[in-house]
Parts: sequence; structure tokens; C-alpha cells
Amino acid sequence: MSPILIQTIQFFLSLSLLIVLHELGHFIPAKIFKTRVEKFYLFFDVKFSLFKKKIGETVYGIGWLPLGGYVKISGMIDESMDTEQMKEEPKPWEFRSKPAWQRLIIMLGGVTVNFILAVIIYIGMAYSYGDQYIPMDSLRDGVWVTEKEIGDELGIKTGDKIIAVDGNEIKSFDDVFVELINGNRYTIERDGQRIENEIPVDFIATLLEDEDKIRFLSLRVPFVVNKIPKNSHNKSVGFQPKDEFLSINGSEAVYRDQVMDFLEENKGKSVDVVVKRKDGTQAELVAKVNDEGKLGLEVGGYTMQDLQDDGFFEIKTQKYSFIEAIPAGIDKGVSTLSSYVKQLKKIFNPETGAYKGVGGFAAIGSMFPGTWNWAAFWSTTALISIILAFMNILPIPALDGGHVMFLLYEMITGRKPSDKFLEYAQMIGFFLLIALLLFANGNDLYKWLFK
Repeated sequence: MSPILIQTIQFFLSLSLLIVLHELGHFIPAKIFKTRVEKFYLFFDVKFSLFKKKIGETVYGIGWLPLGGYVKISGMIDESMDTEQMKEEPKPWEFRSKPAWQRLIIMLGGVTVNFILAVIIYIGMAYSYGDQYIPMDSLRDGVWVTEKEIGDELGIKTGDKIIAVDGNEIKSFDDVFVELINGNRYTIERDGQRIENEIPVDFIATLLEDEDKIRFLSLRVPFVVNKIPKNSHNKSVGFQPKDEFLSINGSEAVYRDQVMDFLEENKGKSVDVVVKRKDGTQAELVAKVNDEGKLGLEVGGYTMQDLQDDGFFEIKTQKYSFIEAIPAGIDKGVSTLSSYVKQLKKIFNPETGAYKGVGGFAAIGSMFPGTWNWAAFWSTTALISIILAFMNILPIPALDGGHVMFLLYEMITGRKPSDKFLEYAQMIGFFLLIALLLFANGNDLYKWLFK
């Protein structure tokens, strides 16, 4: 099965789950408050449905347009724009006949379920998988800046130890990317001195110019020979599998970044290499660097555990009991929401260029791995659930947040906006959402065609 097909299956499975549970968040309180629900749909049924069945007073169905889902609640101005119903006298079972506080609970039900679902997933993952990470302060010799141009713009060099962003300590290596993207100022340690620098306002735009370079930081790993290919120009030099580089031309060359720099400087030349053998002894070799800056060796053959055993960094595994997993899951949900809000702020600031990274269905689908992995599936589903919760609570007409905004206005002032006003607001909000949808998916198309 192709990776794209696997991603597509995971995307639709996740999306269907999130939509059904979101709409259930509206459906359940509506039924509790004896409000009639006319339809409960996964996806939109424009003109026709793939499936539908009426049970009691509600038609349950699956539409053909996978842009979301909906519940049609009697006496409510929503995406159905059923204005004829609104011309009639209010009925006791209609949404508009219920007290404002009940209507507020019904409208908040969807986003509440989305956030609670994300927290439940994070709790389950903490209990099932625990948390494995590499502490930033365990990196023996800092980070490797794999994309020098990006590092230069940011002001970070290979060997720097990243201490904090916006004054918050970076605890895990995996956290550093998100923190730098969301942050405004960072602290590093270089040659024993602490340095603080501003993060360029357009740093995100720089990363988006070539998305293959987004992960411009890497762990510093040693240059270890894994295999000597038969066609290697250094086949007879004496290299052996598991040889660890120590120096080149008398200068330290332990890490891949160090060796690569030396090879670039010595294209077409011979170099003196000192390696450590797997038995602990050292060997001095003379190797030829070809015109491409290569030694003709296959590098690697070690595991993360090997690197930890050799003291390059530490790998920590945090296990949780079920009770301990509850606060850990809640904390993960809150921190993920906070991180997303920071990203959204940057998107709405044109100077950052972050709007160029807004994506549609293709971008969301690409968040899933190309192979089936339940841990990755649930982690991505939880993230999307939080995104849906926050986006839906924005005070935009046609979204849950728009309805909440007008309900709060009614509860504070004691005056309910007219049905005509709500109809116009719903139409404006609908067109805003269509514009956003076109922009996001247009970005996906542009990247696919030109990048």
C-alpha cells in the first residue's frame, strides 16, 4: 500500500472521528434540553446523501462533500439557512425558545468535546507509551546546524547549547523547533558564555522558502565507518567497519559536521586521519578526498542507545501510572493549545510571512506518517482536535464562536440580535470561511506545482 494512500486513510478516519464527536457535543446537550435535532450528518449532503436513515425525529446520514459535518437544530439560524422555519412562531422544542444559558451550553458542546478528546488521547498515550526524550542539557557539545544559511540568519552556530526561548527553559531537544518558531528571543551558551538574541520577525518566512530545511538543527553525531564499498577509492587505505574518526590533519574531527567541513576544505587532496578501532586501539591512515569532498565510505551503523552509551547525549524515558497520566495528559493538552495560539498570532502578523505556511487538506493529511503507526495516528488526531476546537471558538459568524459571541451579547445586554441580523452575519461568516478554505487549499496547490 502506497504511503499517500495510508496517509489518506488515516486522514479520513481521524477527520470522521473528530467530526462525529464534535457534532455529538452539540447533539447531546440539545437532547438534554429537549431541543429538536432534525439532522445529524457526517460530511455535507449538498443535493444528495451517500446514506441516510431517520430514527425518531432525527435524520442520521453521511454526505458526499468531506468539508465537515453538522447537526441541524430546529429554530436556529445555521449553515442550512432555513429562513422559512424562522418566519413561523417559535415552538417550545426550538433552539430560539430555550433560555440563553441552555443555548450557550449547546453551542459550546462541540469545542468542549474536541478539547476533552485531545486530553483523553494524551492521557492514554502517556499511560501506554510514556514519554521518551533527549534533554537539551545532556547534549555534550551542543547542536548541529545542518542548514548554515538559516543558522546564520538566526544567529545560532554548530556547537551552541540552546538554553531557553522567551525565558522558558528548553527541556527536550524535540521542543526546540516549535519554541524557536513561536518565540521572539532565545538564549544560548557558546564557549562558556551566555548570549541572548532576537529571533528575526520573518524567520518563519525564511523556513517556508524551502520546507525541506525546516528542521535545520540536528543532534551532533560521530563520524563512524559502517561499510567500505567495493568501489570506494579508499578501499585499500585500511579503514574498517566501526572506525570512529578522532582527527584530521591533527585537528579534532569527531563529529560528522567537523569531518564534512574538513573534507570540503580538502577536495582532491590527501588527509591524515586518526581513527579509534572497535577494540579501543587507534590507527593512523592517509585517505584521499575526491573532488566532491567525499571519502567513499558508508557512514553510520550505530543506534541511539550506542550514542547514549558513548556519552554524546542522554535518553530519558518517563513512565506514568494511570493516575500520573491524568495531569500529564492535561498539561500536554494545555501546552499544545498554547503553542497553537502562538502560531496563529504569527499567521495574523503579515511581517512574519507565516501565512504562507497555511495549508488545507493536503497539509493536514501530510501530518500523518506514510506507514501505519497508532502512536503517531493518535498524537496527530489529538493535535487536529485541539486545532478544530480553537478554530471553531473564534468569534466568526457561521462558526460556533460566532453563535457564542451573539449569545454572550444577549446575556449581557438582555437584548437578542434580530433574526435578520443573524442571517446576514451567518452569510458573511460563510463567505469568510469559503475564502479561508480557498486560500489554504490554494497554498497546498501552489506548493505542489512550484516547490
